[in-house]
Amino acid sequence: MAALNRQYHGQDHTTDVLTFNLTDPSNSNCVEADIVVCFDEATRQAARRGHQVRMEILLYAVHGLLHLAGYDDHVSAEANRMHEMEDQLLTGLGLPPVYAAPETNR
Repeated sequence: MAALNRQYHGQDHTTDVLTFNLTDPSNSNCVEADIVVCFDEATRQAARRGHQVRMEILLYAVHGLLHLAGYDDHVSAEANRMHEMEDQLLTGLGLPPVYAAPETNR
């Protein structure tokens, strides 16, 4: 993951998820993308947040989909908006929120 992050974003460190929008601009009816999830980072973050690795991986998939929908988390205010939407989508699936969870559950 660190190699991909370095190659495509010039960042010399690992990251949780990378999203590559492969959509053909001439075909607005179809979205094509690759979402790359780092299992090692998911394992570390799941332990830190106190939930299962599969929940963290699902969070990364939702995060990647939100990037495709135009959300950006590189600015604090927008990151908060993105995290709120992640929680809304997770709770809409009947799962617990990640960011709005009480501090004792993180």
